[in-house]
Parts: sequence; structure tokens; C-alpha cells
Amino acid sequence: MRLLITDATMVDTEPHPRVLPATDMLVEDGVITEVGRGLTAAGAETLDATDRILLPGFVDTHRHVWQSVLRSIAADATLGDYLTLVLGELAPAFRAEDVHAANLWGALEALDSGVTTVYDWSHIQLTPAHTDAALDGLREAGIRAVFGYAHPAVDDGARREDEVRRVASLTASGLVTPALAAWGPVYGSLSAAAADWRLARELGLRISLHATGTGAVERLHAGGLLGSDVMFVHGNGFSDEAMKLVADSGGTASVAPVVESQMGHGHPETGRFRAFGIPTGLGVDTVTDAPGDMFSVMRAALAAARLRGEPLTAAETLRMATIGGAEVLGMADRIGSLRPGKQADLVLLRADSPAMAPACDPVAAVVTAAGTADVDAVVVAGRVVKRAGRLRHAGLPGALDRLRRSAARLS
Repeated sequence: MRLLITDATMVDTEPHPRVLPATDMLVEDGVITEVGRGLTAAGAETLDATDRILLPGFVDTHRHVWQSVLRSIAADATLGDYLTLVLGELAPAFRAEDVHAANLWGALEALDSGVTTVYDWSHIQLTPAHTDAALDGLREAGIRAVFGYAHPAVDDGARREDEVRRVASLTASGLVTPALAAWGPVYGSLSAAAADWRLARELGLRISLHATGTGAVERLHAGGLLGSDVMFVHGNGFSDEAMKLVADSGGTASVAPVVESQMGHGHPETGRFRAFGIPTGLGVDTVTDAPGDMFSVMRAALAAARLRGEPLTAAETLRMATIGGAEVLGMADRIGSLRPGKQADLVLLRADSPAMAPACDPVAAVVTAAGTADVDAVVVAGRVVKRAGRLRHAGLPGALDRLRRSAARLS
């Protein structure tokens, strides 16, 4: 399968964002094979990118995809309110079919906004059927995903090592990559965390955990559990010593600036993570109280950093949303930039819309002006999943109907 994109204003992101005007790209069998001018390819599907900005697909390093069915249900919630309502009251009522409807729709929502890779921190594993439904939703949408399996509950007795092993075997190929979403040692015990770390490392799975304030990093360090395979989500209020421990271990971070600001986690720590040399990506987190697009996340990250006096630029923000996110997920060899040899995960943005024209600085325009309505085309592994502003998913009407029925029952 061949895809030819012509006459694009190309924004590559490796090693840093740069603009290449009037550039073509050839994609063969899902891989970028050539970038230049005057390219031709007989029999290829063609995308005319005149008045379009071509950039790598966005990489969302932290999202609870199953919560798409609960959109805007907790707009005024604090973190405590969210935990009580969403995880304490609503999550136990989810059937497997609700999880499938939500994961399919949440993944389609991400694709529609130009997110081609999402880390799905999935803590809705009430039964193996729920897990299968979540995976099926991601696969059906056609998104590239890291599926972070979280045990059904935080108590040690709820650990399901057999399910982690099963998920690792189910997602050994294709667009979905397995990972472990760990409760401990923040919401669970250090002993459970140690067992999870051993299991993940035995299976070659990367580990992600929520952590704010003091204590979590220090306990992991004391237990010999820090490492380059550990991604810390949020990190609000980490001490300088904790930051140094993460940096020295080669660990990574995911910041969700919209949710962190709105729910009261604390000031987003994008600047401090980066100052300590910690690879840092951006995440939507949850659409229960925040938008599901990377444009909103980039703007929130940039504004929060500037408010704090941190020297974050638009180009650095775009890098975090693309190749930086790929680095955090351990996928920078495959995605995140437009280098030949990488997977063709791409976004084409309209540069002629009222919101974007005249796009004097294309990089700054992507970060400060673009929105979901400007996403003209999306490509995942060389397959066009959105074209001329419309998702090409054949089952879209049915997916919406199932989502609405689940939402009506759950909320």
C-alpha cells in the first residue's frame, strides 16, 4: 500500500521542530520511505496537502479512555470528588459492553483530534471480559495504543498476575502494546508494588503510576524499584530530591496540565521535570472534566509554564506532544517524527481556516491557534483514518448509538 502526500508545509520534530515548505512525502506499507520535492508514485493514494501543515501524530501519554462515556460529568470536581464519583460510584456499574463502547468512542475521539498514539491507563478491569472489551475497542478504532493494565482494585488481594500475563500475550503484535498501570505505592502497598515491578520486568512491560506530593519516589528508590521503564504521571509537588532520583534512574514523566490545574493536583510540573532532564510528555487524562484534544493540553502546558516564569516555548511544547511523548513511552524509534524509516503516523492541519490563516509561524500556529476543527486528515501506520475533515470509520453511527445507550444507563 502506497500513500503520497504532496506540497505540504511540513513540520518535523526531530531533533527539534523545524518547518520544511512545499514538501512531499512517500509512504509504503505503513512506513515513511522518502521526504523531498517532486516525488511521484504510480498507483499510490494521494493526499494534496496544499494549504495544509503536515506533522507527526500527537502522542497522548496518559488517558483513561474508558471514561469517554462519562464526558463532562465531573466538570466542577476536585480530585477527591472525582475519585469518589467516577471510581467509587460509577466504575463498578460498568458492563463489558459499556467498556467496549467507551473505549471505541474514546479512541475515535483521539484520532479525530489528531492523536495517533494514546497510553490507555485502564483501571476498569472488573473481569477478563472487561479487559477484552477495552482491547477490542482500541483495535476496532485503529489507533496506536499502549494498553496499561491496572488490577481490578487497590488492595493486595485484587492483584491478577494471570491477567497481566494474558494481556501481555494478547497484545504481542499489531498496533496495541502492553504495559502495566500500577496502583502502588501511592494507592497500594509497597509490597504489592514490588511484586508488580518484578512481574512487569519479567514480561518486559513498562510501568506507569500516578504520584503527587512526597513519598512515592522515595519509597520506590528505597525498594530498588526506580528505573528507565517507570513513567510518573502528574508529579505535582515532587521535591527536588525526588526529581533528582527520577532523573538519575532514567525515569520519565507525563503531565496532564488541564486536569491537574482544574482538579487541584497542584501546579503542573512540566518545567521542573524538564529542568532536571527528565523526558516529559503530555496527557489528556480524563474527559470527565477536560477536553480530549492535544491542542487544549499544549496551550494549558504553555500557559502554566509561562505563569510560573518557566522558559517554555511553543516549539518545545509541540515537541513534548510528539517526539517527546514517544520518548516517554519508549517508542521514539518508531513514531513521533517524520524521519524516513518511521511509522507513518501523521496529521494534516488546515492552514487556510479562519482560526489558522495566515499561520505566519506554522509551529506556533499549531500550538496556539489550531483546534480539532482544523484536523483535515489523520494517518496511522500508513492508513488514512480521517480525510477531508471526516473520520472514515465505517461503524461510526453504530458506535455513537452504543455510547449513548451506555451513557444513559450509567449516568
